[in-house]
Amino acid sequence: MRVLANRELKQLFLAVSSLWLAFLLLAEGAVWLLCRDFSLGLLLLALLALWAVWAVLYRYFRRQDGALEQAVTQIDAYLAGDTAARIDCDEEGELYRLFHAVNSLAAVLNAHADKEQREKEFLKNTISDISHQLKTPLAALNIYNGLLQSEAEGSPAVRELAALSEQELDRMETLIRNLLTITRLDAGSVILEKGQENVAGLMQDLELRFATRARQEGKELVLDGPEALFLFCDRDWLLEAAGNLVKNALDHTGQGDTVRLEWRALPFSVQIAVKDNGSGIHPEDLYHIFKRFYRSRFSKDRQGLGLGLPLAKAIVEAHGGTIEADSQWGKGSAFTMTFPTKP
Repeated sequence: MRVLANRELKQLFLAVSSLWLAFLLLAEGAVWLLCRDFSLGLLLLALLALWAVWAVLYRYFRRQDGALEQAVTQIDAYLAGDTAARIDCDEEGELYRLFHAVNSLAAVLNAHADKEQREKEFLKNTISDISHQLKTPLAALNIYNGLLQSEAEGSPAVRELAALSEQELDRMETLIRNLLTITRLDAGSVILEKGQENVAGLMQDLELRFATRARQEGKELVLDGPEALFLFCDRDWLLEAAGNLVKNALDHTGQGDTVRLEWRALPFSVQIAVKDNGSGIHPEDLYHIFKRFYRSRFSKDRQGLGLGLPLAKAIVEAHGGTIEADSQWGKGSAFTMTFPTKP
């Protein structure tokens, strides 16, 4: 019987049976003392009473168990995404007060989720509008800057200022693009086009993308992982996330340092790691590096925007994965992305 699977209920039934047996023994003892005989009628009456108590208790607890099972079913449905799932709580009693409280909690959570979604949508639209509005003057400034450079052949000072201006304009364009991308990811408006991708092929594409920079800066890119490992992912977005990690590693390494791209299969996941033997991350900063616009007071990189790592984190989480950082100050860093193997 399912009801008796509950240890506390089983103990209750045993206690009732023990009390019944004690009562029966006392009653039969009293009859024996008075009449020097056992009473069959008393035994039958006691058995009938025991059966009646058991039946009432069993029926009551079975109803309670059914109500709890219905509640668990509705809670599981809510957790699975059915935000309209509710527990029936039309009857009186403490258990149904609890069910009503759970329903109220679900309604509050729905309201918070709706509000958060509206705020994300508003933020996405606002940043999108701002970005589009900024693109036109930025394009004009780039044209003016190009004209200025072409007209400043005889003035080294003007050419230098124009070159610095171009760098800052490029940083502004990158900032706007990254802000818009992160906001879209936050709002859930990015649709990932996933497919089975060869991880080795993805890493080779990254190596080609950064090979020129690594060669110019005297750094080495090393790939290490199995050839026949596949991951269900969006190729472009995963390259964007891993590319930000490689760029971050190159930004914090010096001439002669090495950046390693490693990947491996685990029982239920695939790990991709970007490791370097550069300057590392100060312990004070390790907790904050995935925050947007965070700039370390220990970092020598003054050109970064503080969006590369948060963007990588948002992309990894959009794939249902996680990203972790491990570092020793002055010895290097390792960023590990872990993705589930099942879609």
